[in-house]
Amino acid sequence: MKAYVFPGQGAQYSGMGKDLYEKFPVAHDMFEKANALLGFRITDIMFSGTDEELRQTRVTQPAIFLHSVILTAVAGSSFKPAMVAGHSLGEFSALVAAGALSFEEGLALVARRASAMQKACNINPSTMAAVLGMDDAVVEEVCAALNGIVVPANYNSPGQIVISGTMEGVSAATEELKKRGAKRIVPLSVSGGFHSPSMEPARQDLEEAIRKARFSRPLCPVYQNVTGMPVTEPDMIMVNLIAQLTSPVRWTQTIQTMIADGVTEFIEAGPGNVLQGLIRKINPNVAASSIDPM
Repeated sequence: MKAYVFPGQGAQYSGMGKDLYEKFPVAHDMFEKANALLGFRITDIMFSGTDEELRQTRVTQPAIFLHSVILTAVAGSSFKPAMVAGHSLGEFSALVAAGALSFEEGLALVARRASAMQKACNINPSTMAAVLGMDDAVVEEVCAALNGIVVPANYNSPGQIVISGTMEGVSAATEELKKRGAKRIVPLSVSGGFHSPSMEPARQDLEEAIRKARFSRPLCPVYQNVTGMPVTEPDMIMVNLIAQLTSPVRWTQTIQTMIADGVTEFIEAGPGNVLQGLIRKINPNVAASSIDPM
């Protein structure tokens, strides 16, 4: 049974999508539609921009979304997922690919999300750090015991959890986790503390747009970040999507549940192969590869 997974922020690279644009008319048309809808030529930055330009939140999120969704459009009738999931931003790609949201509305929500998150970062300076080689329960205990804002944000794989919050909160947690024996703690090069209470202004901003969007029943179950469980009801998809920005990404639980529900092969749709690496750490016995439309 095949499942498709969609990456989040950080998977971008210069040149992404250029081959699709040049080879496939459907990709060319979708990219040009995106340029018009966004009001700037995102393709110029995706195809030949610098890493710095690609790292701008207003560019990064729509760029990864476009690459992922257009890959599945190019795949055409061979795109037959039994289930889908996306990591953070990737959840929007998964919802569009599965037919729960139109391409246009998905892109509009992603652009709004990027803008709202950037504003929230400016209001509440915050950050993230990856904690390696430590049990989730210990990380949870340390975060809960501290006074500042710091929470588990991404349960990426066993032994890899990302914490998020204010600069002071993440710094204090880092010191305590080192004392507790964390193998390594890596500060992340991000503009803010995503999936934490620091994103509450962004959640409120995005909620308004999500409630106005039209959600349909997807063609297969969507395993959402907030619960790690399958959802097909449009109203519940919307509720989980609203909660996503201030809730942790339960990626380990998501993949484990999908495997328990019968998945034997994961296909990553989007730039890079980060999710394949995480899936192999979660369960080395399942196949994981990239979508190949060529």
